[in-house]
Amino acid sequence: MSYSLDANILLYASNTAAPEHAAARQFLESCAGRAELLCLGWPTLMAYLRISTHSGIFPSPLTQEEAQRNVDGLANLPHVRLISEADGYWDLFTEVTRVAPARGNQVPDAHLATLLKQHDVSVLYTNDADFRRFEFLEVRALPATSALRK
Repeated sequence: MSYSLDANILLYASNTAAPEHAAARQFLESCAGRAELLCLGWPTLMAYLRISTHSGIFPSPLTQEEAQRNVDGLANLPHVRLISEADGYWDLFTEVTRVAPARGNQVPDAHLATLLKQHDVSVLYTNDADFRRFEFLEVRALPATSALRK
């Protein structure tokens, strides 16, 4: 079985001011030791880079080099795969958003959800309850934190 992570998990692990920081760091360390395939979508990684280095969003922004090193640390693990859109993605996105319409800030969630569906990844760790609208995903909150957030 394979699983994926939403950007918020990566951001919590990098943001020492976040209440979820310790749990996210511990969870990422456990991911490094798991045998299961961890599939990371480019939308997740780009969102992490954008937010973690943005001084207007991230409380203590990382340098570009720090953020890229964090991505490299995950991407270079032997059981991690970076996934991207393949042929037929647009048709699948259209199908997914017919069932779960996406407007505004929901579009990136639909993008990631469709990408995971295209690669047969059914488990997503996130603290964003909006992903529950995609019935094909098993949405799991970050272990050792409160429930999913709206």
